[in-house]
Amino acid sequence: MSDRPPREPRRPGARPPFAGRGGPRPSGAPFPPRKGKGGGKPPPWAGADDVALLYGWHTVAEAIGNPKRRFRKLMATENAINRLAEEGLVPPVTPEVVRPGDIDKLLGPDAVHQGLLAEVDHLRSPPLKDLAQSELVLVLDQITDPHNVGAIVRSAAAFGVSAIVTTARHSPAATGVLAKSASGGLEHVPFCLVQNLARALTELKDNGMLVVGLDSEGPADIEDTRLSAPLALVLGAEGKGLRQLTRETCDVLARIDLPGAIKSLNVSNAAALALGIARRALKKS
Repeated sequence: MSDRPPREPRRPGARPPFAGRGGPRPSGAPFPPRKGKGGGKPPPWAGADDVALLYGWHTVAEAIGNPKRRFRKLMATENAINRLAEEGLVPPVTPEVVRPGDIDKLLGPDAVHQGLLAEVDHLRSPPLKDLAQSELVLVLDQITDPHNVGAIVRSAAAFGVSAIVTTARHSPAATGVLAKSASGGLEHVPFCLVQNLARALTELKDNGMLVVGLDSEGPADIEDTRLSAPLALVLGAEGKGLRQLTRETCDVLARIDLPGAIKSLNVSNAAALALGIARRALKKS
C-alpha cells in the first residue's frame, strides 16, 4: 500500500477536481460559482474554478446538514447512499452512484472516504467586526499543516469556538485532508480570513476582546492567567511559534506548563488543552 498522502485539490485557477482527471466523471458540467446574497465575501482561496472537496462520512454528513453549504456534485457508493437514508440525511443534489474504486482514482488509495466524495463551494468568511463580541475565538498565526489545522477545527467545534481567524496566505484551504481531519467541524466553525493578522488582532482589541497569545516564554502558565470573555486565543506554528509582531500585539502571553518528561505538544493538542482551560476559566468568570 502506498505511503503517499491523499492528493489535495488544486488551488485557484485549476480545473474542478472532478473534471479531466481520468476515471469517472459525474454527469453535467461544473456549476458556476455562486454570487449569493448576504453574508461575507467568498474567501480569497476560492478562485473562479476552485472548489472544496469533502470526503468521509462525518465530513460529508455534517455538510449535508448545513443549509449554508452549497453542493455542486456528490459521488456516493450504494452502501453510503443507504446509510444516508437510514440516518435521514437527504443530499441537496442527486448523488452519482459509483464504486469505491472510482473515488479512489480521484483521491488516491490512502484517502478514507467511506464511499462519499462531494464537490462544494467554500463557506463564506464572516466579517471580523462581527466576531469581536464572541465569547471565544481562535487565531492561527501561519499554521500551514492541513492535518493540524483540521484537528484544531475539530477541537474548536467541540469547545464551542465561534470562529477561527487566520490569514488567507500561509494557511491551508478548507478542503481535502483538512476537511477530513476536521471530521465535520468546518460546518460549525467558520474561517474568518484576514490580510494582516496584527491589524486584525488590534481591531479585536479595540472592540473589547482580550487577546491571549500562547508562547513558551510567556510570563505565566495559562491556568494562572486571568481569562475573560470576549476572548481570543492565538496559536503559532510548531517550531516557529508566534511571530514577533503577533506577540507584541497580544494583550497577554501565556505558556502551557507540562509536568511530564516531554515539555512540548503538537500544536493541535496544545490548542485542545488551551481551549479546555479557557472554557473552564470562562465558566467560572
